Amino acid sequence: MTRAIFLMADYGHDPTETALPWSVFRAANIETYFATETGNPPKCDSMMLEGWTGSLLGAPAAAKTAYRELEVSAEFTKPLSWTASDFSLKEYDVVFLPGGHEKSVSAIIDSKSVHKLLAEYFPLTKKASTTGPPKVLAAICHGVMVLSSAEGADGKSLLDGVTTTGLPHMMEQGIFWATRPFLGDYYKTYGAGSDSVETSVTKCGAVWKGSMSLSPFVVEDERYHYVSARFPPDAEAIANRVVEIVRK
Repeated sequence: MTRAIFLMADYGHDPTETALPWSVFRAANIETYFATETGNPPKCDSMMLEGWTGSLLGAPAAAKTAYRELEVSAEFTKPLSWTASDFSLKEYDVVFLPGGHEKSVSAIIDSKSVHKLLAEYFPLTKKASTTGPPKVLAAICHGVMVLSSAEGADGKSLLDGVTTTGLPHMMEQGIFWATRPFLGDYYKTYGAGSDSVETSVTKCGAVWKGSMSLSPFVVEDERYHYVSARFPPDAEAIANRVVEIVRK
């Protein structure tokens, strides 16, 4: 059976970018696992689920329904720990990096432990590198920054020369300025004035492919089974593309 794992911070990920891919994988009979820093159950950004922010700016109804199912699932309530000495990604067919702008997600973006794990896994996703089922790495929104922050054996970003998308600069800056009067720098993970996702990723040498379309948008690199997407409305599309790749 195909095995997928979601790498997450303990708190702060976007519920849509977590729950909808999980739901797609479950429907495709992909065995799914989760891993957090401490091994405690992850909690997604509550402002995307509750209160007026959850109603006006947060997850759509379908994502909230999926999240309620996810948060009581066995795999979500009993995650692994990505800081454990014996933890490895190599036994999984799919590694999924959900996004989220809440400041706590910086714990995984900046984690040297996660960077090392990804540096070991990413070369395995090279197309035609094995005769067995493909290894796939998928990232959406700020999840792309986890990968771009990791370095390979050559000291360069894992995304150096790799085609990717992520949260576009204009979209990120637009929601930041639109909500700043009442939410401050909530939409900037590293605070007001920090680089956008697009700027951070391109600084690492990635080949950026963006779109301002509201239609689902997923990018796949030519050399690696690496797929990326921009923001919550792309969540189902990226998960479906992962399913297509592993079923080839």
